[in-house]
Amino acid sequence: MSDQPQLTISRWIWRRLIGELHRRGQERRESGAFLLGVRQGPRASVRDFCCYDELDPSALDDGYVTLHSRGLKALWAQCRARQLDVVADVHTHPGPDTRQSTLDRRHPMVPVDGHIALIVPNFAHTTRWRLDGVGVHEYLENGWRSHVTPQDLLRLSWWP
Repeated sequence: MSDQPQLTISRWIWRRLIGELHRRGQERRESGAFLLGVRQGPRASVRDFCCYDELDPSALDDGYVTLHSRGLKALWAQCRARQLDVVADVHTHPGPDTRQSTLDRRHPMVPVDGHIALIVPNFAHTTRWRLDGVGVHEYLENGWRSHVTPQDLLRLSWWP
């Protein structure tokens, strides 16, 4: 494994993302977002994010995330217009457990080899400056690989 992470996100974007996930989940339901960015070979830099309920207003109605085809269509349109790629996804869980649920494992948001899925604990009622407690999961052809330390794949930086 390289000493350089696959995904870099600025602390300012991460801080804003965690705040949005917490606000949208209202401490009673899961919320989530796609991380949009630029790929440079096997690495990517996050430039922005797009919350699931912005793409599909009913995405959070069931208490967990359900993104319908209209939401995916809106996502790909945004990526084209902004010339960005989906480089990861993130969603919240109600408690401290950031392992993937059965639903998470069976229904990846982006089922592409190497895609990174992040899980933030406690409905994002957590620190906005560090990766403490964040679950990092990598989708691979033969299933998921969970990373014990987020820094294996993800790094917060001061610059994009």
